[in-house]
Amino acid sequence: MTSRRALVGASLIIAALTLSSCGLGGQGSAGNGKLDVVASFYPLQFATEQIGGEHVAVTNLTKPGAEPHDIELTPMDVGNVSKARLVVYEKGLQGAVDSAVESQAPDRGLDVVPAANLNLRLAGTADPHFWLDPQRYSTVAQLIAARLSSLDPAHKADYQKNAKVFEDRLAALSAEFTVGLARCQRKDIVTSHAAFSYLAQRFGMKQIAINGISPDQEPKSAEIAAVSSFAKANGVTTIYAETLVSPAIAQTVASESGATMATLDPIEGLTRASAGKDYFGVMHANLKALQKGQGCS
Repeated sequence: MTSRRALVGASLIIAALTLSSCGLGGQGSAGNGKLDVVASFYPLQFATEQIGGEHVAVTNLTKPGAEPHDIELTPMDVGNVSKARLVVYEKGLQGAVDSAVESQAPDRGLDVVPAANLNLRLAGTADPHFWLDPQRYSTVAQLIAARLSSLDPAHKADYQKNAKVFEDRLAALSAEFTVGLARCQRKDIVTSHAAFSYLAQRFGMKQIAINGISPDQEPKSAEIAAVSSFAKANGVTTIYAETLVSPAIAQTVASESGATMATLDPIEGLTRASAGKDYFGVMHANLKALQKGQGCS
């Protein structure tokens, strides 16, 4: 498998270089005077667009509806990385993106991991879902604003102003969650995959996940039975599924424990099934789902 991926990666790089030589344009130019930025998946795309505003053109490497944890890049994707002025990514989350940045843009990548402070782990793996904690997301936004300001000092004031607006909205969102989840009958959140540890830690909850960090990990039948038994023994009334992966396993736990199903979206990407049009809309829907499912007043 490793050798196959290496061959695929080499082929993509060659194809990307070929595309670049065929007239993709100068590095960093979006063709309209905007700063050409590539983001590896939706939360980084959204933050960069909010901060960059009219001065940036952002390309998302993870297509709408795709699960970002294990994406493969097309030659065009690698070409976009090779010509971007900035690539905003989270090292360790998407191996194909890590490889593309290392080979095509080693001096133009912005790894958000240090700012995100990924200090919660499951089975030795750091939880990458920092954006579900608005305060961590805000720190990453500050990093993006600083890099954009450095690359494009003529518009530094705009980047800083936009970042402040974005950070204020995140602070308000965090306050809403703090108040909205302050008085809940149940603190255990049973989720379809382990995406909510930062959210749970920030707002006084405890995550019990059926799957691991990556939602495509298949839990063993004994693990499913253990979560079902926990839910039944601890009065869990709601099992949370999500939008980008099958709800089948969560449905099994709900059936075995007598709980109902609800959606708790890790916002790794947006689809037509998403409960909001952007990050803030989906987070507000998540808050409502938690308030109902956890018996909050």
